[in-house]
Amino acid sequence: MYKRQSPLQVTTFGCLVGAVLCLPFAGQLVQEAADAPASATLNMVYLGIFPTALAFTTWAYALSRTTASKMGATTYAAPALVVLMSWLFLGEVPGLLTLVGGALCLAGVAVSRSRSRTAARGGAPGAAPEPRPEEAADSAR
Repeated sequence: MYKRQSPLQVTTFGCLVGAVLCLPFAGQLVQEAADAPASATLNMVYLGIFPTALAFTTWAYALSRTTASKMGATTYAAPALVVLMSWLFLGEVPGLLTLVGGALCLAGVAVSRSRSRTAARGGAPGAAPEPRPEEAADSAR
């Protein structure tokens, strides 16, 4: 889908679907927005427009240039980057459990993304190995 539509089209469609699904709650939104302070309403509008639109557009742009499986694997770097950024910019020192949990998650990703030796050779378990190119050339002579 992302090869045929532009990132802006994908973002617009995603936001449109979200808006349609939220329509049953429109009455409640109007009531509560009237009672909410202006700062809360402006914060909600900001979060709906900028981070959401930026994230959707960036994701669609990246998917138009690579596969979903490769992009999906990059999302596992986000928690590590958040911990690092909060440490650098906010002074929040990560706890031991945070570091251990993050390492465990990244180890799981590494295991799931690694190929087995059989798959790396291109054969199924128990199958005869494919001849090397030089062996195939010798047998053709």
